[in-house]
Amino acid sequence: MITVEQARRVLQGVQHPEVPENLVELRMIKDITVSEERTEITVALPFVNAPAAEDIEESVKATVSTLDGAGEVVVKLAQMNAQERRHFMQVVQKHQKRGAAEHLNDIHSVIAVMSGKGGVGKSLVAGLLAVALRREGKQVGILDADITGPSIPKMFFPNGARPGSSPLGLLPADTKTGIKVMSINLLLPSEDQAVVWRGPLISGAIKQFWGDVFWGDLDYLIVDLPPGTSDASLTVMQSLPLSGVVLVSSPQDLAGMVVRKAAQMAQHLSVPILGLVENMSYFICPDNGRQYEIFGPSHVQETATRAGVPLLGRLPIDPQIARLCDIGAIEDYSAEAFAPMVRQLIGRVPKAKAKPFG
Repeated sequence: MITVEQARRVLQGVQHPEVPENLVELRMIKDITVSEERTEITVALPFVNAPAAEDIEESVKATVSTLDGAGEVVVKLAQMNAQERRHFMQVVQKHQKRGAAEHLNDIHSVIAVMSGKGGVGKSLVAGLLAVALRREGKQVGILDADITGPSIPKMFFPNGARPGSSPLGLLPADTKTGIKVMSINLLLPSEDQAVVWRGPLISGAIKQFWGDVFWGDLDYLIVDLPPGTSDASLTVMQSLPLSGVVLVSSPQDLAGMVVRKAAQMAQHLSVPILGLVENMSYFICPDNGRQYEIFGPSHVQETATRAGVPLLGRLPIDPQIARLCDIGAIEDYSAEAFAPMVRQLIGRVPKAKAKPFG
């Protein structure tokens, strides 16, 4: 039979797949129990279902199994408490490498738009948020972090666009009202070309869009996240100095359930949730002016209450916005329904300037 000390010592050789530190130093080895026939190890993750969970579990099991007398090796996954998670994030931030242009940028607030579910209109909300902030006289940029399904350029550039270059770094493309945009689709030979990348490449691209792009002076950088709570969302929350996130849902209770997962992820990683927006809430018939809830009664207030986040408002289904997005003219949309939400959101954004990690 092995000892707890032997198991802990050998686990010092197991490095986290995404952080250059071993699991013991990261305080991820929570408990070790040994008996004649079995060695049980509890590994604490920053949050349940972290993307690297499977790799970590296999590495721990394989490493401890090399010890004579280990018997059956069982790995149990747990969730870090607040103190352990804070230590983990501090170590991650310590190892963040600053991009070539990062020290030249002056970005005051970074807001991510996210949802656990696809098809609820995150990119639309991100685009409208940027447009509304620009109309308020703010300097605004959009970082399209949806590497495999980018849609921001299509909404803003009717004739396509390309980023520029300078000795200071890659330059984002400017929209007609002066919103700065960076997206993988601006770099591809064709907007239809698929980006078939695994998680590490996606994470690397997002970090480059943050650190190697010369954004200049911005009041707000809006980050459009892909659906889900895996690699891309984790990279943004760990690598960018977020001021907060805006959650996007739709009326169905199913969407609300998945959005609550995204809220839980943000809360686990200590990222402030600025509010919840419901998209596609209702349709106003142009013939009679009546309001119809096409997707059924709204559950957004229940979702907001259960997630413990403020409700910023509800957006209608509007054929005009679909048409304008298709022709790259989202900046022509009046967006009266969005203006009060943006003013409320501005009031909730922390006033302190977003500082780069490291």
